[in-house]
Amino acid sequence: MRPGAATSRGGGTSRAAGEGRALTSVAASDTYESDSVEEPQDLPRLWHVTLSVSGPEAPLKEVRRGLEQLAHDHPFLLTSRYANDHAEIRYWEEARDLHDAAAVALRLWGEHRRTAGLPPWEIVGLEVIDRQTYHHRIAEGYGPAPATPVGVHPF
Repeated sequence: MRPGAATSRGGGTSRAAGEGRALTSVAASDTYESDSVEEPQDLPRLWHVTLSVSGPEAPLKEVRRGLEQLAHDHPFLLTSRYANDHAEIRYWEEARDLHDAAAVALRLWGEHRRTAGLPPWEIVGLEVIDRQTYHHRIAEGYGPAPATPVGVHPF
């Protein structure tokens, strides 16, 4: 047991009132003393995102124009497919982890609905997979075909 551990849980303290422990940091290179080099887990990675939206029918020309404006505003979009009552947007997102990539994707439609003139549809589906999984699926013949041709296309 480390010194002071029992007294800190038992109600008493070994430090005077107002005294605190000093916080220190450890450089990443000091974390492990090993010959193997480990990649830091918080570096950005690429995530393939498929966002599906749906709602009341809207004129096809307006849906297409809105998706084209969204692609113009955000050139990271690979491809969009649309119909008069639903659409699918596929793109690569760079994020630290799946949670961050999904959070950005879940905000995309709502945050840009007005500026891009998108229909008032709701998100009905979201898939976020890492790059390795995406390429594995394609190689095995599973999942959607690669996002080509790039652009905005009808279903």
